[in-house]
Amino acid sequence: MTGGLVIALPGNEARLKRKVRAHFKRLGFLKAADGTLLPPGLDKQSYRDMHAHQRNSRLDANRTWMADHTDRLIQYFASGADLDVARICPRIEIVRSDTWQSNLFRLASYYWRIPISKGYGRRLRFLVWDDHHKKLIGLFALGDAVFNLRARDEFIGWTHHQRAEALVNLMDAYALGAVPPYNMLLGGKLIASLIRTQDVVDTFQAKYHDSVGVISGQSKHARLVAVTTTSALGRSSLYNRLRVGGQSIFDSIGSTSGWGHFHISDELFDDLRDYLRSKSDPDADSHNYGQGPNYRLRLIRKALGLLGLDPDMARHGLTREIFFCTLASNALQFLRGEHKRVRYDQLPTVQRMGQAAMTRWVIPRAERMPEFRLWRSEHFLRELDGMDAHAVALRLNRAG
Repeated sequence: MTGGLVIALPGNEARLKRKVRAHFKRLGFLKAADGTLLPPGLDKQSYRDMHAHQRNSRLDANRTWMADHTDRLIQYFASGADLDVARICPRIEIVRSDTWQSNLFRLASYYWRIPISKGYGRRLRFLVWDDHHKKLIGLFALGDAVFNLRARDEFIGWTHHQRAEALVNLMDAYALGAVPPYNMLLGGKLIASLIRTQDVVDTFQAKYHDSVGVISGQSKHARLVAVTTTSALGRSSLYNRLRVGGQSIFDSIGSTSGWGHFHISDELFDDLRDYLRSKSDPDADSHNYGQGPNYRLRLIRKALGLLGLDPDMARHGLTREIFFCTLASNALQFLRGEHKRVRYDQLPTVQRMGQAAMTRWVIPRAERMPEFRLWRSEHFLRELDGMDAHAVALRLNRAG
């Protein structure tokens, strides 16, 4: 039972231990000589397979919601045959809670094989529209950056004190992607390029410049000077060599260390939390904003240790490439406290960046790979049942 009093008996502990081991075995993990987990593979398909249980659980939990909303929202998904590619006109829209736009963001987020995080702390969610066709290109979302990220901190050159003071000026792109058929036209690269625009900076300033920190109780007059992100599938083909007009958008700065909690299902996490509750452990219900995004990881490690399992089973071993997008020309100096004023040096607007990205990626891709025209908007619902968008297009091409 989740949320109530749980009585832990030795038999319950044994069953929970068996459940943990069976869960990792089902995902294909192997056990190293030192007791840590070894992932079944490090190729992109292995990454997808490892996340399949999490995605399927999320889809199953939201079937009723999707059934209630898809008839209203499917109109915003394009069919490839209807696109005049040369006239695609990107625009971003901030998503506000409890609106049809937030419902559209939610529905679109179920598309990706790697489930999108809900983010935490400060959040800015955006829909990316094709204004000419009145269809959804995709989405991106910025949230608070994690406190500890070695490769990022070494790249910036932060001391611990500098990081504590300046982290408020950094955001992380925790969700980003294009929906079909725009994803077949390298729409993901287009969307990633839109982060480095004045529109995003202005949206951040309007919402968070004068906000008061939950922990400090003070306003730090935040300025968005850089955005980080991590690849979904190991080495990224989306962010690597992402340049527009000679300007780098995202630069690779290292990799994560392979720690996390995505391989722990929500059901198993609830079981581990209930186990800590049965021990009257204060960490079971200590998750408040300000304690950091690693609450789940800390709880999982503690519960595994109390069960007599290796806490390092929380290390899944799937590393992700880390990328850094500089919005202010003096971002590093500002983050280190060496400069007091931010210089944006004429950041492009979304309109200007969008058109440059269209010329750089989308239009040439449409000419090289015209099979995107076989995609129909209703195929999006089929994709939610597990069929890959590109596979659908290829199948239709073979059949047609």
